[in-house]
Amino acid sequence: MSIGVISDTHGLLRPEAVLALRGSELIIHAGDAGTPELLEQLRQVAPVVAVRGNVDTGSWARTLPATHDINFEGHTIHVRHILEDVMPVPDGISAVVYGHSHEPSIEHRGGILYLNPGSAGPRRFRLPITVARMSIVSGRLTAKIIQLDVAAA
Repeated sequence: MSIGVISDTHGLLRPEAVLALRGSELIIHAGDAGTPELLEQLRQVAPVVAVRGNVDTGSWARTLPATHDINFEGHTIHVRHILEDVMPVPDGISAVVYGHSHEPSIEHRGGILYLNPGSAGPRRFRLPITVARMSIVSGRLTAKIIQLDVAAA
């Protein structure tokens, strides 16, 4: 099973992001979707689990949880938009997926995988446009950042 991970789209779902997420059995959106229509577009690719980010406002966003835990082949993935809001990490968590900074990152700390897929929406500063993919390899939860080949905008 493969999980596609996206964040900080801010209302812009690039065709390159959709292409990179194809084949996912589940998509995690780690906040700042920007519009409910964007989440509906992602649901055309795979089922979506989304959390509310700081720019997700209005009545549609109130239906999104601030945090969500996903069981993935025996691993618990904790999803929240802002990493600092997760601390301390709840017991039994294998991975923390977050966004907000727009900076893609994969770290392992204390036996926990921390994944920020970066931003797939409008470019911020000189940061790359990215998504990520999670999977299980030899029983271990792994992650990979996918840089999208997009125009300068």
